[in-house]
Amino acid sequence: MKLQLMTAMAACVAAGSLSLTAHAENYKIDRTHLPIAEPDYPHCTVLDAREATPPARFEVTAPAGAPNVLIVLVDDMGFGMPSAFGGPVRMPAADRLAQQGLRYNQFHTTAVCSPTRTALLSGRNHHMNNMGGITETATAFPGNTGKRPNNVAPLAEMLRLNGYSTGFFGKNHETAPWEVSPSGPTDRWPSRSGFDKFYGFFGGETDQWNPTIYDGMTRIPTPHTPDYNFMTDMTDQAIAWMKFQKALTPDKPFFIYFAPGATHAPHHVPREWIAKNKGRFDQGWDKQREETLARQIAMGLVPPGTKLANKPEAIKDWDKLSPDEQKLFARQMEVYAAFGEYCDNEIGRLFNTIDEIGQMDNTLIFYILGDNGTSAEGGMSGMFSEMTYFNGVQESVQDMLKHYEDWGGPTTYPHMAAGWAVAGDTPFMWTKQVCANYGGTRNGMIVSWPKRIKSVNEIRSQWHHVIDVAPTVLQSANLPEPKSVNGTVQEPIEGVSMLYTFDEASAKSTHKKQYFEMFGNRALYLDGWLAGTVHKAPWEPAPRAKLTEDKWELYDTRNDFSLVNDLAATHPKKLKDMQATFMEEAIKYRVLPIDDRSVERVNAKLAGRPDLMGDRTSLTLFAGMNSMSENVFINIKNRSLSITADVEIPEGGANGVIVAQGGRFGGWSFYLKDGKPTYSYNFLGLQEFKVAAPQALAAGKDTIRMNFDYDGGGIGKGGMATILVNGEAVASGRIERTQPMIFSADETAAIGVDDATPVTADYMERDNAFTGKILKVVIDVQPIGAADKAQVDAAQRESAIKAAAAN
Repeated sequence: MKLQLMTAMAACVAAGSLSLTAHAENYKIDRTHLPIAEPDYPHCTVLDAREATPPARFEVTAPAGAPNVLIVLVDDMGFGMPSAFGGPVRMPAADRLAQQGLRYNQFHTTAVCSPTRTALLSGRNHHMNNMGGITETATAFPGNTGKRPNNVAPLAEMLRLNGYSTGFFGKNHETAPWEVSPSGPTDRWPSRSGFDKFYGFFGGETDQWNPTIYDGMTRIPTPHTPDYNFMTDMTDQAIAWMKFQKALTPDKPFFIYFAPGATHAPHHVPREWIAKNKGRFDQGWDKQREETLARQIAMGLVPPGTKLANKPEAIKDWDKLSPDEQKLFARQMEVYAAFGEYCDNEIGRLFNTIDEIGQMDNTLIFYILGDNGTSAEGGMSGMFSEMTYFNGVQESVQDMLKHYEDWGGPTTYPHMAAGWAVAGDTPFMWTKQVCANYGGTRNGMIVSWPKRIKSVNEIRSQWHHVIDVAPTVLQSANLPEPKSVNGTVQEPIEGVSMLYTFDEASAKSTHKKQYFEMFGNRALYLDGWLAGTVHKAPWEPAPRAKLTEDKWELYDTRNDFSLVNDLAATHPKKLKDMQATFMEEAIKYRVLPIDDRSVERVNAKLAGRPDLMGDRTSLTLFAGMNSMSENVFINIKNRSLSITADVEIPEGGANGVIVAQGGRFGGWSFYLKDGKPTYSYNFLGLQEFKVAAPQALAAGKDTIRMNFDYDGGGIGKGGMATILVNGEAVASGRIERTQPMIFSADETAAIGVDDATPVTADYMERDNAFTGKILKVVIDVQPIGAADKAQVDAAQRESAIKAAAAN
């Protein structure tokens, strides 16, 4: 009996081992369904591991020879800004990359930030990403919800599940703001959207000197080191991560998405870079446009004979400006150019590192010089602080000149005059947000891949769109488009690969048709023709006409590069046909209904998007709660309120911040200074109001409270602030003015600390944490009065327009 069992087991050894091995050898990987399924091995029948042969180890790896991929996306830089495309911003890293690669002079974006980024990272149109506008103006309509659907998987997830290491550094404006809190949901955060590593900020912009940074899903303290700037920091992080990948897994390709906040406002750049541009723009924007076009023609980027498009009527001629205006505006452009040059220098460090570690030959690089046209949201005069703009406070040229020497430094939050935006979009007429014109959507792009692209330092003029980048990457890596990802059947990729252009300079464009729509501005490109309507300019408070009454223009772009010859009157049937095709595309890609509303889109309740606070009038907070943006924090503006803190004071007393919101350019703080309860209200960095108790708190438990009785009678009014200690009023004073709309685009609210920039000079940028114990903080607000609410709605209408444009 024993001999028979041993004989039977021996037979099983051979059969079991052969079965496992054969199964492994015959298994075919299916990359169209992600994640790639592991082999389902037959159950082994062998008792002793020493008598069995294991199958080959299953591991997902990228296809042999798959390149590293680096996508660099510069912010708010138009076609006529970078030197690689004839512009005045000297960008030697871009110039050098063009020498070893290809320049694309007919590459297009969506005209605004979030939509371009989601389209770039998915290969689908922005409405199919539910990103018809920026995340902050999302609505309830499909196509505009601000939440990327599961059936539109990001490129990063496709690559990660195919054996790539994936890293994202810089600006993330693809996550709905109401989801950016510890409560989530975190499904659309970078670290759960295909990226192994994320180091950057959420939202449209950040203070480059004092950024709000996340490492993965963790908010990290704002660095406060001498000469710190986020542009250098994010580059250091990307370089370190890339080196780590190649040190540990040299055969594993990486995908890096590198998205600086530059050159979006605020224009923050080290002083030495600004000095390099001193006097370069004194001739003004009209002369700059002429010089840029001449260079573009000489470089072969623009056809000979191309005419310069007219400026919008609102943009003054440079020689009609006052000397003070010319002085200020020239300085603004010096700082913007410096920001672009500093940004390019850091990108150059990233390129150099790729070369130093021996990876340049097989790295596919897309250097996209702008996510839309140059931003005109600085208005006619620019601004020292964007927060004044958002709150309806007009800065005069004389006020701004007081900050001339500091422009671009940490005490400013600046933007430039719209005339420079038009110059930065040369040779076109319009700017960021205006998708009806190539000034809003035409961006320079450089592609390099030394191992594959042999025809270097050439220009490619095929018409392409940002949705074409993802399919180009997949084809370059020999990867199929996935049919399903993480169990969800996918919407087909809507872009087309540009790989054919690497070899064939004269090949015909394969991207034949493309719609554009942004806040009512809209257009259709169809095989060389462009039909479009400017529904509203960035600086205009309301649409020019009803959607059904918009005036459309028509251009033959094959013979009219700069769009100066409107053919709508002479080709009415062509225009009518293209308008009909636009509607077909609009239905197909969830563009409808077109939403040109303003106040309704900034008001979450009216727009139909989630609002964490809703109608709540009370919020209880605890020690350690921080990084709460205005989208997830109770709104204290334009109303009466109270802040009540239960604290425990140690022997010897306590100091530091109990609760604060905002920072240097507007906000408020309730804190102890020399042990005394103090309330500071910082009005836009222009004026500080302060109320302080006369006596320090004694050791033990205390309840301290600040009551603010709002004057009413409109928005942004003042009121009386009273401090109470254990129920007894100890101090009171006037807060003469308050901010009606926003404290900060990037700084947050926190309990126990004032991170990033300080609200008040009463404490330091660092080491301002509360030294006692915070038991809880309760903020109670009163409903806004009916009369005041009407004014709030009107102000929201104006603020919505500004916020939509600026981001």
